[in-house]
Order: sequence, then structure tokens, then C-alpha cells
Amino acid sequence: PSGEQELCLQVGDTVHILEKLEDTFSMSLSSLLVAGSQQEIIIPADLPLVQELGATLREWAQIWQKLYVVRVDFSPLCQMAYSLIEYRSQIVSGTLPKDDLVELKKKVTAKIDYGNRILGLDLVVRDEAGNTLNPDQTSTVSLFRAHETASRSVDDRIQEEKTRLQNLEMRRQTLFNTVHTYSLLMNLKNFVCNVGEDSELLMSLYDPDQSEFISENFLVRWDSKGMPKEIEKLNNLPALFTDLSSSDLMRQRLFLVCQIIRVGSMELKEGKKQTGGLRRPFGVAVMDITDIAHGKTDDEDKQHFIPFQQIAMETYIRQRQLIMSPLIPSRVIGENEPLTAVFNKVIATREVNHKGQGLFVTLKLLPGDLAQVRKDYPHFVDRSTAIVRKMGFPEIILPGNVRNDIYVTLVQGEFDRGKKKTPKNVEVILSVHDDEGNPMEKAIFPGAGYDGITEYKSVIYYQVKQPCWNETVKVTIPIEDVCRCHLRVMFRHRSSQDSRDKSEKPFGMAFVRLMRGDGTTLRDGRHELIVYKVDVKKAEDAKVYLTLPATWSEVEEKEKQTGKQFHHSGVIPVTKDSFQIATLTCSTKLTQNVDLLGLLNWRSNPEDLDQILQRLMEVEGGEIVKFLQDTLDALFSIMMETSEKDTYDTLVFNALVFIITLIGDIKFQHFNPVLETYITKHFSATLAYMKLTGVLNYYVGHAEEPVLTERLYAALKALKYLFRFIVQSRVLYLRFYGNSEDGDAFLNSIRTLFLSFNTLMDRPLDEGVKIKGAILKYLPSIINDIQTVFDPVELSVLLAKFIESIPDSQLVRQKLSCMCKMVESDLFRQPDCRDVLLPLVTDQLSGQLDDHSSKPDYEACVQLLSTVLDNLDRKDVGPTRAHVQLIMERLLRRVNRTVISMERSSPLIGHYLACMTAVLKQMDDMHYAHYIGTFKTRQDIMDFLMETFIMFKDLMGNVFPADWMIMNLVQMQVFLRAINQYSDVLNMYFLDQAHFEQQLWNNYFHLTVAFLTHKTLQLESFSQEKRNKILNKYGDMRKTIGFKMRDMWYNLGPHKMKFIPAMVGPILEVTLVPEPELRKATIPIFFDMMQCEHNFSPGRTFETFENELITKLDQEVEGGQGDEQYKVLLEKTLLEHCRRHRYLSQSGEELALLLSSLLENLLAYRTITHDESPEHRMSCTVNVLNFYKEKKREDIYIRSVRWRHLLLKVYLWSDKQCASHLIPRDGEHVWTQQELKERLFQEIICYLDKGKMWEKAIELGKQLAKMHESHMFDFMELSQLLKKQAKFYENIMHAMRPQPEYFAVGYYGLGFPSFLRNKMFIYRGKEYEWLEDFSLKLLSQFPNAVRMTSTAPPGDNISNSSGQYIQCFTVKPVLTVPHQFKDKGVPEQILNYYRTNEVDQFQYSRPFRKGEKDPDNEFATMWIERTTYITAYRFPGILKWFEVKSVSVEEISPLENAIETMEMANEKLSNLVQQQACDRSLSINPLSMMLSGIVDPAVMGGFSNYEKAFFTDTYIQEHPADHDRIEVLKHLIALQIPLLADGIRIHGEKTTEQLKPLHNRLVTCFQDLREKVEKHYGVITLPCSLTERKKSRVGSVVMPYILSSTLRRMSTVSTLSNASSGLSSGSASSDGPSCVSSHESVPVSLTPSEASVLSRSEEDNRIARKNRKEWSVSKSQKQQRPKSLQLGDRRLTLSLFQGVSSQLSLSNPLSPLPASPHTPRTPRTPRSSSTQRTAATPANHRTTCHHVIPLLKIRLFTPPLPMKIESKPPPPPPKARKSMFPSYEHPPQ
Repeated sequence: PSGEQELCLQVGDTVHILEKLEDTFSMSLSSLLVAGSQQEIIIPADLPLVQELGATLREWAQIWQKLYVVRVDFSPLCQMAYSLIEYRSQIVSGTLPKDDLVELKKKVTAKIDYGNRILGLDLVVRDEAGNTLNPDQTSTVSLFRAHETASRSVDDRIQEEKTRLQNLEMRRQTLFNTVHTYSLLMNLKNFVCNVGEDSELLMSLYDPDQSEFISENFLVRWDSKGMPKEIEKLNNLPALFTDLSSSDLMRQRLFLVCQIIRVGSMELKEGKKQTGGLRRPFGVAVMDITDIAHGKTDDEDKQHFIPFQQIAMETYIRQRQLIMSPLIPSRVIGENEPLTAVFNKVIATREVNHKGQGLFVTLKLLPGDLAQVRKDYPHFVDRSTAIVRKMGFPEIILPGNVRNDIYVTLVQGEFDRGKKKTPKNVEVILSVHDDEGNPMEKAIFPGAGYDGITEYKSVIYYQVKQPCWNETVKVTIPIEDVCRCHLRVMFRHRSSQDSRDKSEKPFGMAFVRLMRGDGTTLRDGRHELIVYKVDVKKAEDAKVYLTLPATWSEVEEKEKQTGKQFHHSGVIPVTKDSFQIATLTCSTKLTQNVDLLGLLNWRSNPEDLDQILQRLMEVEGGEIVKFLQDTLDALFSIMMETSEKDTYDTLVFNALVFIITLIGDIKFQHFNPVLETYITKHFSATLAYMKLTGVLNYYVGHAEEPVLTERLYAALKALKYLFRFIVQSRVLYLRFYGNSEDGDAFLNSIRTLFLSFNTLMDRPLDEGVKIKGAILKYLPSIINDIQTVFDPVELSVLLAKFIESIPDSQLVRQKLSCMCKMVESDLFRQPDCRDVLLPLVTDQLSGQLDDHSSKPDYEACVQLLSTVLDNLDRKDVGPTRAHVQLIMERLLRRVNRTVISMERSSPLIGHYLACMTAVLKQMDDMHYAHYIGTFKTRQDIMDFLMETFIMFKDLMGNVFPADWMIMNLVQMQVFLRAINQYSDVLNMYFLDQAHFEQQLWNNYFHLTVAFLTHKTLQLESFSQEKRNKILNKYGDMRKTIGFKMRDMWYNLGPHKMKFIPAMVGPILEVTLVPEPELRKATIPIFFDMMQCEHNFSPGRTFETFENELITKLDQEVEGGQGDEQYKVLLEKTLLEHCRRHRYLSQSGEELALLLSSLLENLLAYRTITHDESPEHRMSCTVNVLNFYKEKKREDIYIRSVRWRHLLLKVYLWSDKQCASHLIPRDGEHVWTQQELKERLFQEIICYLDKGKMWEKAIELGKQLAKMHESHMFDFMELSQLLKKQAKFYENIMHAMRPQPEYFAVGYYGLGFPSFLRNKMFIYRGKEYEWLEDFSLKLLSQFPNAVRMTSTAPPGDNISNSSGQYIQCFTVKPVLTVPHQFKDKGVPEQILNYYRTNEVDQFQYSRPFRKGEKDPDNEFATMWIERTTYITAYRFPGILKWFEVKSVSVEEISPLENAIETMEMANEKLSNLVQQQACDRSLSINPLSMMLSGIVDPAVMGGFSNYEKAFFTDTYIQEHPADHDRIEVLKHLIALQIPLLADGIRIHGEKTTEQLKPLHNRLVTCFQDLREKVEKHYGVITLPCSLTERKKSRVGSVVMPYILSSTLRRMSTVSTLSNASSGLSSGSASSDGPSCVSSHESVPVSLTPSEASVLSRSEEDNRIARKNRKEWSVSKSQKQQRPKSLQLGDRRLTLSLFQGVSSQLSLSNPLSPLPASPHTPRTPRTPRSSSTQRTAATPANHRTTCHHVIPLLKIRLFTPPLPMKIESKPPPPPPKARKSMFPSYEHPPQ
């Protein structure tokens, strides 16, 4: 928030509005406001679902953020979250109707549950209304079942999503399996066709394989202009085809067909006045919709084009024949063919020449019937949508589906032409009339979408003798009028000319009654009608023709009955014409079944009642359910009206059973409510119960009779509704008559029935097994009804005896299932009934779950037990304490053992665990005490506790899925209470000395530790919201069990030693749980263990405890446990306790500090385990290893070691088998120590070779070779090994090895890990890695770190800050010459290795000033501060970096600096001269530049500057102690002369014509210089030439400036003796020291000070000083050199030394080159001279300021020699490259 008055809110936060102002709100976020001692609880006004939505969105938002950070696709989560936000806004708006809100609630909960599963969150369990279940108000079993249901629902949803995406076919199958009724929505968008007249489109669904229409027609009328008659419906003519069953849609082929009828004249032509209004066939359009019906395609927006096929007309009218255009070449489609035949041909050929004409429609399949579709898809189906009914009933008939439709199809006819030459143009006119002949208005519907019409006129086929119409219309008239109505059909010839057509009268008439004489409706199917003449006046008189037969089938029946033949010339003559119609009745009120009608009218024929009742069971079910109430009334009327006789009781009973069974069918399942309503509201037979029970008793008592077996089985299936009738009848009887009339007859009949059942069940299994199973299945369904009229307790006794009558081994599953239903009944909720039933249940379960049971039915048992426990946990079942006790005594142990023996993968394990949890949850403290009291001996108690502890430990959180959070927590809560109860038993029975059971206590402690450390209870790993929920509901159970465990430990007393060290690890796990109070309570147990072992061990130590604790601590921290707070608390707690102890104060304090140090290393190691920097990981690992090595913990050390060179020290050259912890994990081979050690040697040598560490490889190779030669005698392996060594030697001399840079890095600030914090390290850089690159890499590892620009030690403000600060600068390694090389001429290639390897000292120098600056000579006050860093280990080592262990600082005086500078210049000159002498192919340019920089008087100002600074009398007088050093400086100046002489000589030999002027000038200048130096500083003559080499040497072996001390001694001796010729000559070979003067042969008189100077050990350290030179060798030059010179020498490039020359000649005449001859580099950014020089080792210099200081960053700097500034400007430096880090200049201080 930007101001104090603002609140930071998130979506879903609850805000309490305290006060509303005019334009602002004053709000409080708190949900609990405290004012004094009063609390105001704010209850959010939002619905619980809205609150859940807010909480879910907040939780998902956190996951969304994490997914975004790790770059994982979060789009599914995004979509789900947006959906929830939209749903939330709809709910909060408060505008949704109740039904819509319920539906939306289902969507929301489904979406939340699905999203939680996808995101790995906890499963939310809900009740049926979608509300979250409260575990406190829900039984354990119900909670478990709710979890199962929710999990299954989510799984189904996930599977549905996968199916939707992967397999549309599976989705379709699933849809068809779950939905029984469908609707097809069709929307006619347009009809493109040039008809020229008005037209009608009749669209319907058609099955070409069965050649039948499935639906009625959808009628659309089109005008002559090509527009719909109802213009407002343009582009939107929807129709819904309803009542389609899955069998309809799954037909092999399904088509949408459209018949186009032209309404107008007979012919489309100009001419005489045409007859109008004629319906003529025009064409068809056909579309295969099978894929849409099957659900394979579903695109509601796609417009389908249905091509139009026109039939031929005009020419056919004249020629009677027409050749059709290209549609069907081999066939002719003329208009003599009916439209049905036309579209059948189109379907068959699939080819239509539509010429762009056709229909455009959209199609969508919708699940559900009309009512469901209107509810679910109101945007698709509205009032304007035409409803097209199926011609037939849907698969499932609903009770409220009232329908009374008769479909009449004009099939075909054959008409005599009469006096005409051509066949007639017959028009059929259909109408409906009553008995009086009056027409029924608007009773005929030609198609859906339009109102009814009174008279329907058929299509006219032109001059066809046998026209086939196949036109279907729907006749709908009121049900009461059906019996008096008939269809009348008139036939008329139509002329094409209007004048002639008017004179045409109907030539025939036919009729048919809709209801037959016996009261049944006209049968479905075809009817051959009799065509009567119309020229008789009576022909149109209904009273006349209705007396005549309507169909030829009636004629045949009448002829059979009377035996008289039908006269064709009766009242109305019969024509020769024939005509067929087909009818289909779809009515819920009309029946075509005579038998059903006979039952309904049974009183009219009572003598046929037997046959009527028997034939009823043959009637089709659909007919019966239509007249269900009437049928049942008729049956009970028969029963009641014949109550004095038993004649029809059995038949009525059987008929009733048949009807009840019929309603149980899935097709009529929706009529169950109708039957229920009939029983409760319409049934009135008061004596029916006597009849029904009598028949049922008879059937059960005579079950062995084969005839009655099937009837009894059917009766048992209908038992539920039979007893509904019986009980309702009894209730009505009691209500009407009271109890006095029949006494106990009814009760006795019930008792008799149960006795019969018992007798039947007690028979052998093979007799009537089907009947027995049916009794067990259906008997419980009558309990709730029968208890209303029968004593519940007695009924319970009857049921108990019934169960007991079943043999134990028979029908076990069915018996248990029957008992389960009994428990589910209302009977079990009554305590008195429960007293009877529960012992029966427990006996049966106990027998099944007994250890000796052969094949227990675990599934049925757990179903029964869970049902019992669920009922006992209800609030409305009365007292249950005794019942819980009974279950506890009889079943708890058996359930425990069942769970123990059951596989964890069993699907029933969760059910049994839920039952066990339910039992334990319902047990109170007295139950626990009572249960323990039931055990007879102490051993029995121990056995029970032992198995319980083991079982609890095994079951905790390992059975229920991890996302069942509530179930897991309930289980843990119940277990916690049980553990606490059992702990009291432990204290009571097994604590005293005589009965102490160590294993039992051990199991207890391990159980409590497992409980306490279980992942379900680790609140820190959960989100804050989840954590708060758990704490509010359950509290922190870890503290409860932890405090209890602590108390139990202290209760052990003297027995504690038995648990040390075994319990150290478990207790450690407890203390590592990140709960502060728990840690404070349990860490003191460690001190108690220390004290205990100290008191009881012979040596008065706690070594066992200490070793175990260190071992376990290593394992636990590596596994992710522990933190910095734990380290602090552990140390603090142990120190507090130990310091108060008399004997443990010292040793305990040592252990506390040791553990703290170990934890620090382990935590640092764990923190960095996943770090991207391998150096950090390795460093922490080494720290831990060193710790264990120091503490001599070899087992942990070896377990942690992953480096082969460390393992070498572990293995021996022995044939003994390796210990298990030493065997490699790469195979099953059993290794001996010798084999492993040899293998490790080979691997290490291989890696050393790859790293170009050939010196180390040779060292190891020698060891291995010695073993091969003298121990294993494997000479073949030895030969290979020696070949490798030879190759290594050759590589040393010839291969190029780039030398790495070293960097000092300091990490300052508390933001770094502990192993880096406020420490300095030396890093070994990679090949060619410079400071800029290294710094960039370093900072990338710590992106938040700040690079310090100062090299000064940081202050406390930085070291103690929370940030990260890094210092980084280059340091130079200090060469330590191996003892075997001292005072010997060692080739440079060998020595180069030791300049950057085997080093642990590094130096950094920076210049500063002391005193006032001399304007004439600045060198007099220029001092050097040199910092030396010593690392913990030598480089290279395990790591690329080591910590700096000590730092020393010394100051180098200006004179000492001058001496070092001159020494380095001489050394550089010596090396360059030797290189030029050894390799004549090298360019002379570097030598020219160096000689020029030294001898050219134009730039020669160094000597004079030195003379001005140090050789003056004033300086000598002020610094008498520097006299010896002044002499040394003079000798070094003198020493340059012989070196220059050799260089000029070689320069003259190699000079070219172009360089002769330069050479001549060099010679002249050298002569002047020589004279001056020899005059002032003496003459030195080297005894032999440095450039001379032994002829036996192969290649160019460059002697290093290893004779620096010797040269200096020669310089000193020559000056003092002034006789160079007196020196002994020596060989200049490279085998040993070159030109060494013998001390014995030279009579030298040295002053003490001179001797002191010459004896300094620094001389030996400087023998092999390395000057880094940058070499750049071109490929061509390298190829031109002799092979022996290719790797030994490198050519200096002119371009490089031009850059160096400028520095040499102008600013630093004697500065050495910056790189070694074996380190080729490209020119880089010129840096200060400190980065290009190597300071000499000041090992023996007088240290003016020597002390250890904080780690310091100083840029290495070697001051330049004095110089004389020339007037001409210096040449430009080489082109600098950009650096992302600033270079640091250090001005003199």
C-alpha cells in the first residue's frame, strides 16, 4: 500500500464493513476483533461455496506463479481459474434462479475437484448437496465412502477429459450407455432451387436398410420467389427430432431426407389456363447423418449442403418417357416413380448432379428428451422450434408423457381408367368424420411446424395406373372422440386444364373406423380398403356406408362367421379399384390389445375371467403401463368382489407379480413413482392382505413343487411391492375396522411366512438354491414396511432366527449381504431391536474373520461391519455404548489381525482400516480400560500391544491416498488417542523391573517417532491456508505425541541404557522436526542419554552415544532434515545442561561444539547440493570429508568419498574381499582389494593424462609399475605402463600446457552461505581464463551480489550486512623449486609445471609512497606493499579453490624494489638470448627491441635515476644499513654488460641488410654503455657463454635463469677481485648448472655484510623464477621449424612485442614479458604494469611490516624502473578490448 489508509487485498478476502461514508468505506480485514475481554466474531456473509472459491483461487494462484517461474505450461490452470472466477461472479450476483444455482454449484465443485487433482492438491469431500463435509459431524465410515465417491468422480472426469481429447469413439460409447433418449436439432438455413411455383419441403429421418421412416415430417412452405412463406424465419427454421433412442441412432445407416412438392399447375408451361393448387412431385434431397447420429462428428456451427435431385416432368408428360441428365445414366427417373423410390436410388448411387441447388442445414445431437433438452439447451430450443415426434414411443416411457397420435400413410392404389384412354391423374383426399358424417376440424397434420387441416390432398402422379404415394400424415383427435370417428378417403381425377377439372367429380370412396367393434383401436399395419362408387347419393351418407365393411379383411371375417358371400352390388356398389393405407397408433390412452381390454371390462364377461387373467400376462408391457392404474383397480376389484371364494386369488396374485416385475424393467423404471402413488393414494382393497399373504404362504410352503418354483421366484422378486400392498391393505383395514375383527390372523400369517422361510433355508444347498438366494436378496426389502404393522422386536427375533436357520457354510456372501440390508433398515436404529440383531451380526462376522476360517468373504464382511459402525455413529439411534463395547470385544482384535494379514495392495485394506478407525473413534476411556481388562494374562496384553504398535506404524498414512487429507488426519487423530491410552497400559503393566519388556517399549518408541515424523503432520510443508485449517481442526498432534514420548522416556529410569544407542536415531528424528516447542522438549533427552551412558559405562564416557549421534545426524541432514535454528538450539541446550553437570561439563561442551561444527558443514553441503556451481558443491563435500577424517570416522568418510585418489588410501594390495561399503555399485562382481586398487590406479592415471598432469601420472605409474614388477609379476601390463610413462615424459618436453591464472576472491556479508560467509579463497582459473571472464562467471552465480571496487579490507558494516559483496583480483603463485632441481640446470619445459602447480603461496603487490614525493626522482619514495596468502591445501587439488588460512603483509623498500627489477630484467634478457641462440629461425625483432630499450642512450635514463636515488652520498649517509644492497644493485647493473654482449653478438649474426643501421647503432651505444658501467661498477666476464649447449642434447632446451644466485655471486666476486680471468671455467651444458664458479677456487674476501647478502635463502628461491611471456606462433612458422624445435620453442611475433616495446623503451626498459614461452595468447587489453609482471619472492627480505591482516584485495603491481622522459610522444598502445569491469589504479600513497 502506498499510504496508511489503504488495505492490501486479494481476491476472496473477507472484508468487514464497519462504517459507510458518503463516497468511501471504512473497513477492517480482521475476522476477529478484540475489544477488552469481549470478542466480536465476524461471520462472512458469503455463501460457503463462495468462500471455498476464494480459498481455492488463492491456492491456485500460488501454484500458477510457481509454474510461471519454472516456465511450465500453465494454460490449463489459467483456463480453470478464469472459469472459477466467472462462476463466482455469477453466484455472488444473486440473480440466478434456484435450479440454475444448484446446477452451477455442481459445475463449480466438479471444476474445483478436478483442478485440485490435476494440481496435486487435497481431495475435497462433499455431501450430496455439494457442501464440504465436516469430519466432526460425519461418521468415519461415511467419511471414507465420501472420499471414495469423490475420488472416483474425479477419476471419471479425468478419464472423460482424456477420452474427449484422445478417443471420440469411447466418449460416444459412454454417452450411449448412460443416456437413453436423444434429440436431433436441425436448422434449415436456406433452400436454393428455382422451382417457379410455391413448394413444400417435407423433411424426416429415414432408415434405408429397413425402408422405413423413423420420424414424422417437418413441413416448410416455400414461395415462388425462393423465400420461406414466413419471411421472419429466413435463415432460421429449426426443428427438433425428439424421442430418439440409442437403438435408433445406432442403426447401420441413417439419412435425413427431404421431399420437395411443387404446388401449382399440372405442367410448368405457358398456355391455356392451367388448373392450380395441384401438389406435384418435384425432387428430393438426401444427406447421410450416420456419423452425426453416432456422435463421431459434432460441429453445431458447420453448415451442411444437401444436394437437390429434381425429377423429370415436362417432356414426360407428352412422351411418357424422359432420359434423365447425368445423375443416373443407366436409369431413368421419371415422375411416374414415387419420391420414395427416387431418394432410395439417390442413396444407393451417392451421385447427384445438383448444379449448385440444394439445402443448407446445421445439425447437432442433444442428449435427453424434449423436457430435458428445453432445460439444458434453452439457447437452441425455444418456442419457434418445431417439435418433430418419433413415429413410435421412446425407449423409456415417462408417466406424464400423454400422447394420442394415429399416423396414417397413403400407401398405394390401383385404379381402372374407365372410359379414358389413359390412366387417371388420381388425387386422394383424406378427412376425419364422426358417426354423423360431420368432419373433424383441423384433425390432420401433414407435418410438424404447421397447424392441422381438415382435409388432406395427396400428391398427383400424372397418368399412372398404380400410383405409390407413401405419404404420411398425423391424425390427432380427442381421446373421447376416437370411438365415434372414422377416416374417409375420396378419390378424384384431376385435369391439367382448369375448365375440364372443374367438372371432375370424385369417382371413389373408402373409409375405415378408428376403433373396432370390440373396443380396441385400429390395428397397426396395412389395411386393404374397399373402394366404393360415389355416383350413388348414399355414398356420402355416413349412416349408410358405416354399416358396410371397410376393409377386405372385415369381409373375410364376416364371411367366415355367416358363411354368406359378400355382395359387391349392395347399397353402395364396390369398384374394381384397390387402395391401401397403413396406420400406426402412438397413444397412451388407446389400446389395440383385446386381452387388456377384456380385463378392464371383466364384469361384462365374468365367466371368461380365468382366461382373461391368464392372457393378461401375455400382453406387451407398454400397453399395461399405459393403463397401470386401471389394470390394478381391475385386479383388486376381482380379488375383493370374489373375497369369499379363493377361486381367482392365485391368478390375481400371479397377475400382480407380473405387473410389478414389468415395472422393474429398465424401460418402465420411471413408472415406479406411479406404482408408489397408486399404493399410497388410490389403493383401497382392505382385505387384500389376507389373500396375498395366503397365496405367498402357500407358494413358500410348497416350494418343492416344480410347478410353483418359478412362480415363487417371480413372487420373491416382486416381494417389496407385494408387501407394500399387504401392509397398506392392513393399515386400511385397521383404520376402518380396528383390531377386533381378525384377531391375530395377520400376525400369525407373518410368523408362518417366516417359519416357512426358515424351513426352506435349512434344506440342503442343492435343493432350491435359486429360491434361497432370492429370499436372501429380497426379504430385507420388506422390513421397513412390515415393522409399521408388526412388533419391531418380534420382527427382529424372526429375522435373527431366519439368519440362524441358514447353515454356516451355505450362501455366505448372500447371507452377509442380507444382514447388511437388515442393518441399513430402520429396524437397526431402534436400541431394542439392535439388542437382538447386533449379537447375531457380531457372531457371524467373528466366525468369518476367525483365524481358522477357511475362505472368509472379506468384501461382504467389511461391507456389513462398515454399515453397522456407520449406523452406530448416527445421532438418532439412541444409546450405543453397550453395542460399541460388544463390537470391541468380539471384533476389534479380529479386524486388527485381518488388516495385518492383508496385502497392502488389496482394494479392501482401506475399508478395513476405516472400520478399525471407526471402532477406535467410538471407544471412550472406559471402553479402553474394559478392553484391557478382558485379557486374562499379562502375556496376552503384551501380544495385543505388540501387534497393535506394529500395525499402527505400518498403516499410518500408507493406506489412504496422499490427497485424502481429511481421512488421513482423522486416522492420525484416532491413532494418537489410542497410543496415549496404550501408553498408560505400558506404564501400568510393563515398567517395573520384574515385568519390563524391552521389545514392547522399543516398538512403542518407534511407533511414536513414526507418528511424529509422518508427512501428513508436517505442517511446515503445507500452504498457510492448509496449515491454519489443520491447526484449527486438529491442533499440532506432533507436540502431543512428542511430549508424551518424552515423559515415557523419563519414566524408563534405569532401563534407559537398554535403548542406547538404538534410540539415538529415532529421538534425533523427533528433535529435527521443525517445531520449536517440540525441539525444546526433546533435545534434553540427548543429555539424558549422555548422562546415562556416562554413569553406566566402565570408562565413564558417552562414546557410543556420540558415535551413533554423529552417524545418524549425517544421514538425517543429508536427507533434508535440520536447519540453522536447530544447530543453535542443539548447541545452546546441550551446553546449558552439560555446564551444570559436575562431570560432563568439559566433555559435554566438546561434544556440543563438535555437533555444531558438524551441522554447519552438513547444512552448507546440503544447501549447495543443487547449486549450479560444481566448485561450491565440491568445497562443501571436502569440508565434510575433512571433518570426518579429523574425527576418525572412517565408515562415514568412506561412504561419502566419491574420489578415486582418496579411496586409494583405503584399499590394500591384498587378495582379501572388499568390505561391502567399498565395493563399487556398477555390478555384481565380487572384487578383491588388489583388483579394485589396480583399477583405481588405471582410472586415475587416465584422468591425469586428460588433465595434462603428466608429472602426477608418472608418479602413480611408478608405484603401479613397482607392484607389477615385484608383486604381481604382470610384465605385459608393465610394458604397457612404461610405454605410457615414456609418452608422458615426451609430452612434458614438447606438449603445450597453458598456465592458469589464480584469483583471490572474498565473500563478505551475511547473505552468503555459511561456508563462504566473510572468508577469502584462492581460485585456480581455467585455461586462458582472465579476470574479466572469471568475475563475470562468479557474479552470475550470485546475481544479487555487489562487486567491490576497493581492494581494502571491508569494514564491519559490510561484513555484518545482510547483503552480498564480492572482492576479486589476480594473484601470482610463488614458485617452490623441488629439492631435486635446486642449483641444477633444469630445462624450462620441466620447470614451467612448478610455476603454477604444487603451490600454496600467492602474492599480491601494490605501490604506495612514504614521505614527500621527490619531484626530480619519484623512485626514491616508491614502496611496495606485498601481501602473501597461504591456502589450506596445495594447488591443484580436489577443488579448484581453497580457503586462505593465513595472510602476511610486508613492505618492500624502493632500493629492494630496484634490485628485484634489475634481477628480473637480467633474467629476461638471459632467457631471450638463449632462445635466440638455440633457435635461429626465431624472429630477431624481440631481441632488437629489448637491446634497443636497454643500450640506446636516447631512452637510457634508468641508471642515472638509480644513481640519483640511491648512489648519492646523502642517501648512503641517511641509510647506512642499505650499503650492502646498494652494492648488490651495482653488481646487477654490471652483470647486464656480458649478457648484452652475447645478445649483440647474436643480433649481429642474424641481422639483415635492412637492420644493419639499427645494429650499428646498437653496437655504438653498447660501447658507450660498457665503458660507463665498467668504469663505475667494475668488469664481469662470464666464464663461458650462456648460449653454448651440449651437443648430445636433442632439440632446443632453453636453460632458465636458474643461475641467478650464481650470476650474482660471480658479479660480486668479479667486482671485489677485479680479476675475471681467475675464475674457473665450467661447462655450459644443460645437464647441470651452467657457468657455475667454484667457491673453493676463488680466493674471495667477503665482509660480513656481503656474506649476509649472499647467504640469503632467497637466492635459491629465485633460481627458477618464471617470467610470463606471451608467445604467438604462426602455423607456417611452426611447420618450418625442425621437429625437435616445434614444441620446445615458440616464435615471438613482432605485433605483440611492438606493444611491449613501447613499454620497454618508454616506461619500463627492463620489464619482463608477461607470459611464459609455452602460453600462446592473443594481444589483450593493456593493463597496468602490475598485471604484466611477476614479483620476485621476498623470502629473505627484511620485513618492515610483517603481520597477519584481514583478507585484502590488492592489485599486483611491480613498479617501473627509473626512466628519462623524452620529448617525443610514445607510440600508441595496442588496441584495447572493452572490459565490463573497471581496472583499478592505485596512486602512490
